Order: sequence, then C-alpha cells, then structure tokens
Amino acid sequence: MEDQELRTKVEDALEEIRPFLRSDGGDISLISIEDGKTVQVRLEGACVGCSVNQMTLKSGVEMTIKKHAPQIESVINI
Repeated sequence: MEDQELRTKVEDALEEIRPFLRSDGGDISLISIEDGKTVQVRLEGACVGCSVNQMTLKSGVEMTIKKHAPQIESVINI
C-alpha cells in the first residue's frame, strides 16, 4: 500500500479518537509510520502525565488504528 494512503488511514483513526482525548484536556499527534507497520504518536496536553495513557494507547489508539489500517502491528508513544 502506498505510504500516503496508509498515512491518511492512520490520520482518520486519530481523528476518530481525538474528541475523547480532548474531552480530558489532551490530544495526539502522528509522528511517523515506520516500515508501514509501526506507528509513532505523541500524546499531548493532559495525556502526557496521565497514568492511564499507556492503557489508552493500547486499548483505544492502537485498536482504532488497526481497525482503519490492519497492517499496522504496533503503536508507540514517543
């Protein structure tokens, strides 16, 4: 799959979860997609110091991204 198409799918996934993060005073940014299978994101705002953010990352963010782009294997917060 072309990189731009994959990037668009990942951005669509982030747009889907962004309102939930913003309601808690946080946000998320796509940093990069490595080898077409690892997504690097940065949690921002209130999400940075939140103890729930690793759970949010795995259950919410990764699950949503995989729904949009099944070839993604992992999501890492940097």
